[in-house]
This record gives sequence, C-alpha cells and structure tokens, in this order.
Amino acid sequence: MKRFACSIALIAAAAMPVLVQAQTAQPVVTIENGALRGKIENGVESWKGIPFAAPPVGRFRWRAPQPMADWQGVRDATAYASDCMQLPFPSDAAPLGTTPAEDCLYANVWKPAGATGKLPVVVWIYGGGFVNGGASPPTYAGANMAKKGVLFFSFNYRLGRFGTFAMPQMKDENLYDGRLGNFGTMDQIAALKWVQRNIAAFGGDPDNVTIIGESAGGMSVHQLVTSPRARGLFQKAVILSGGAGRSDDAPHTADVEAISANFARAHGIDPQAADAMDKLRALSADDVTGGLNLATMSAPGPKTFSRPFVDGTVSVDMGAAYDSGEFAQVPMLIGATSADIGGRTGYMVAGARQASGAIADHGVPVWEYRFSYVAGSLDWDGAYHASDIPYFFDNAAIKYGDATTATDRAVGDTISDYLVNFVKTGDPNGAGLPQWPRYARDTDLLMDFTRAGEAVAGPDPWAAEIDAAQ
Repeated sequence: MKRFACSIALIAAAAMPVLVQAQTAQPVVTIENGALRGKIENGVESWKGIPFAAPPVGRFRWRAPQPMADWQGVRDATAYASDCMQLPFPSDAAPLGTTPAEDCLYANVWKPAGATGKLPVVVWIYGGGFVNGGASPPTYAGANMAKKGVLFFSFNYRLGRFGTFAMPQMKDENLYDGRLGNFGTMDQIAALKWVQRNIAAFGGDPDNVTIIGESAGGMSVHQLVTSPRARGLFQKAVILSGGAGRSDDAPHTADVEAISANFARAHGIDPQAADAMDKLRALSADDVTGGLNLATMSAPGPKTFSRPFVDGTVSVDMGAAYDSGEFAQVPMLIGATSADIGGRTGYMVAGARQASGAIADHGVPVWEYRFSYVAGSLDWDGAYHASDIPYFFDNAAIKYGDATTATDRAVGDTISDYLVNFVKTGDPNGAGLPQWPRYARDTDLLMDFTRAGEAVAGPDPWAAEIDAAQ
C-alpha cells in the first residue's frame, strides 16, 4: 500500500487546434497562433515556454495583456521561458529555474502521454508576495500530477511595479478599457482565457478547470473567485495560505497613483507631466525593478510599490463579495500550514478559517485543511509557510532529493490524491482515503495532515484560540 497511516480511515473557440502527434518523441500540437513541439519523458508529454500574450515590453509595458502574434512553422516548446522581471529572493524555498526578464508571459503544459478524452485541468498560480516567484521552480513541475490523470498548466504573471502600477495619465492614453493598474491580475485572467481557447488542443477539458494558488497565489485565487472579469473561467478553486479573502486594508486606485508618483519622482520624472508615461516606459527593466523583492518590499521611506488593489473592475472588494454572495460559487479547498506566517491566530491560519466559514455560509462546498507534516529530514517545530506545496503536487522527492523519506513520499501520494480527486470531481474524497468532511461553522471540521504523517479529520483544535483573537 502506498497510502500512509490508514488507521484513521474511520474518521472551441479555437476549433482548429488539434492534437497532431500524440505518441512521438516530440509531440506537436496546433493552437490559435501556430504549432508547438514538445517532448515526452517518463510517460508524460510536456510543452513549455508557450506564449499566451504578446511580450509586455515597450509600448505594452503597463498595459493589459495584448494578443500574441501568429508564428510560422513549428515553434520549439521544450524549455521554460523567462520568469517575470524581479530581483530573486535569497531563499531555497522555490528557486527560479530561469533568468528573469520583462518578456515573460509564457505558460507550460504537462499531460499523461497518450491520454485520450478530455482531461481535467489544473491551473497553478505561484506565490512570492507579488514581487517574487515564477513557474519554473522544479518543485512546481506538473509531471507527477499528470501521471495521476490530469492536465497541469502553469504560467507567469507580472510582478512588482510591472504588475501593479497606476498613473492618472493612463486614463488619457485611452488604451485600457477601464482596466488600469492591476496588470498582474489581468495576466492571470488572460491565461485563464487562453486555457478556454486552447487547452482542448492538448486534450484538456475547458469546462473542468481548477485554479490553485499559494500565498500571493492563494490571494490571487480569492481575487479571481470574486472578480466579475474571471467569472466562468474555472469550475473549482484551491487556496493554500491565501489569507482571509478580505480587502479591509487593501489600497485603492488613488493610493496606488500616489505610490506610483513616488516612484516617478525617485527617477527624476515629474508625475504630473504629460509625457510622464513615455519617460517611465523608457526606464530599463532593472530600473523599474529597483532592488525590489520580498526582503526589501517593506523598506522605510516613501512607498514606491503596491500590491494588487481594489479598482472596482478587475479586482473588487473581496470581503464584500463574499459577504453578499456575489462571487463564483464553486467548490473550494482552503487551508494553511501549522506554523504559517503569523502563527495560529495570524493572517494565514486564522484567515483560512475565516474564509472557509464565510464561503460555506452560502452553501458552497468547502473543505478546510491544516498541513502539520514536517519532512523527515527537517528539525522544524511546525510546518512553515509554503512547505505543503511539494506534497500537493507529489513532488517531495524533487524538493528533498536523497533526503526524501518513505513517509514524505506517502504523505505526498495521499494529499495529491485528494487534490486530484477534487480536480476531477469537485470532491477530494475517494477510494482508499480517510473521509474528509465538508466544512461548516456548526460542525467546524477540518482535515489535519499531521506531524506523524496521518490524515486526521476532526473539529479544529485551535478554534477557541483563533476565535478569541479575532
């Protein structure tokens, strides 16, 4: 048995895209812009570095993602393209596999080799505080998920000042269709629309799409679930350490315009000048990045960077949407790690509890989890932020290499099985797995992936502590 600790068992748009070659060493698909050549390795077909929008450079800097031009011939799609522009964060949590660049709107696909029929689709949205991250880290690879019978799709979205920036002059450029400032979120929506138009070419089902994100990616999932612009682009959602899904302290357009003006002044540009946007677009990508990363984003002095903000068009007040029921009422998995940022009563752990309750109150199916498992090679006092990702994607052996234990593998096998079941059916439960009950405030049940490597369902043991702190 690969299962761990089962003692707890009681508890067309794009109608033209077609698969051209399914079982060759270099499978070719044709999508809306042209043909792509991928590869087959260990029973998985993959295509990487697929452009889903035009390069957001030059006149396209600080604009909504634009359509990609067609290409002639067969485009090589066997390697990741650049992650989005950033100053990499000195951490080994998920090191990038590419050199960042401003030309970065690329996606990746993994599917089981030779699969027929429509595959359920997983769309991965990485975290990194909206200033770091990318689709290329090995821990985020989708091959092992594909082996379990799903199509895995990942993509890049703009970060830092490339992803969030607003100036009053943008309104005068008449280029935006009311979509100003939240460019990274627009990239996410553009990627989901690309999936709708093209994923059938790879064998994916555009009517069975699950979005999953962690940290800033989890916050992004909250934004997408509540955004009118993303409605109908997915059928299920998974939020790992994505907070409470509230916009109580979120900036608004005027706040971001003031922050962006500070950035302009720092480069000797008059933010009131008619040609301010021309001068800002003339800055180098390194100048726009400006040393910004997770370690420096809260540096003292005038703020020159903003996270995504409430613009009323792309991103709305999430808390108001959840309270009113004006959101995509799709099945959801929501949770956090046991030693997540802020501790038991902090934004991640308490936030997952708050979000689960607010969404379940509308009768939406929600399953809450807490990830408490610590890899066998680590001497941690709890499961830290982002440590659940390798297990959800069955990539523990990629993360820990020769130090991977049998229990590490078993935990990954089980939690990824829950995820695959959810992706396929909208319910994480399935044969051979301990029952994971739906969340409701009156029963207050969640699934804990324990320090011992067991899946244990029961009432939240931290409920009273969390609720008392709110």
